[in-house]
Amino acid sequence: MDETNRFALMIDALTELAEEEQTHLTSPAPGLPTLHSVLADASPLPPEAIYLGFAEDGLPVLLNLYDPIPGPILICGDQASGKTALLQMIARAVELLHIPSDVQSAIITQYPDEWKKFQGHQNTVGVYTTQENTTQELLQSLVTWAHNNKGDGQSILLLIDDLEVLTKLDPQTEQNLRWLFLRGPSRRVWPIVTINASRARNIEEWLNFFRTRLFGSMQETNDRRLVTGASADFPAQIVPGSQFAMREGNDWLKFWKPAIN
Repeated sequence: MDETNRFALMIDALTELAEEEQTHLTSPAPGLPTLHSVLADASPLPPEAIYLGFAEDGLPVLLNLYDPIPGPILICGDQASGKTALLQMIARAVELLHIPSDVQSAIITQYPDEWKKFQGHQNTVGVYTTQENTTQELLQSLVTWAHNNKGDGQSILLLIDDLEVLTKLDPQTEQNLRWLFLRGPSRRVWPIVTINASRARNIEEWLNFFRTRLFGSMQETNDRRLVTGASADFPAQIVPGSQFAMREGNDWLKFWKPAIN
C-alpha cells in the first residue's frame, strides 16, 4: 500500500469517528499516528519549518520561521479541545527536527507539572509559571534579545498556555507582550499562544494581534463568531483533542495533531 492510500484510509476512519462522536469526545481520537512516524514519513522538511500537524491528504502543515508575515499564532478552542496538547506537540517536534542553536522554546504556563517532560531539554529555554517574577524577566530578556537580533541565526518559540492570565500582570509585562506580538516574528521570536474560546471576550482587544489562528472544536456560536469573525461556515465535526482548522483565503484547512510518543 503506498503512502497516499495509507493516509487516505486513516483519514476516512478518523472522519467517521468525528461524525459519530463529535458531541461527546474529549480525548484524542484513537488510531492517530505518532509524531515520530509522521515526521519520518514527511522528511526531509525545510530547516526553517516548524511542524504544526498533518492535513487530510497527509501533507505536513508548516510554519516558516523565516517569513514573519503570518505573525504570532493563536490556538483557540473549547476546554478539552486539545490546545495544550497541540502546543506540546509543537515543542516536541522542535526537539526532533532542530538543533538548539537553530530553534529553542520558552514555555509559560499556569500548570508547570504538565510540562515536566520538557524541563532540562536542550531545545527548551525553560518552563516558567505565569505569575512568577522569572516570567516577567523572561519576556524582558526576549524583547532585549529580539532588539539585537536582525533576523539571522536562532529562532525562539514563545509558547504561552493561556494568554488571558498573562495579560493581567504588571504594565511592563503587558508592554513587552505587545511588542513581542507586533515585532517578534520579524526578529525570530515567535509567540504561539492558547486561549479558551469561552473566555476570549475577556481579552478581545488582544485578538487583533493575531492574523493566523488555529481553531479546535467550539460548540457555542457566539464564541465562534468572536474568534473567527464568522460562524456560519465554521467547519463541522472537528474532533476534540486531535483536530484543528485554519483559514486559507476563503477556505478552511482541517488538520490533525499526531500523538506524542
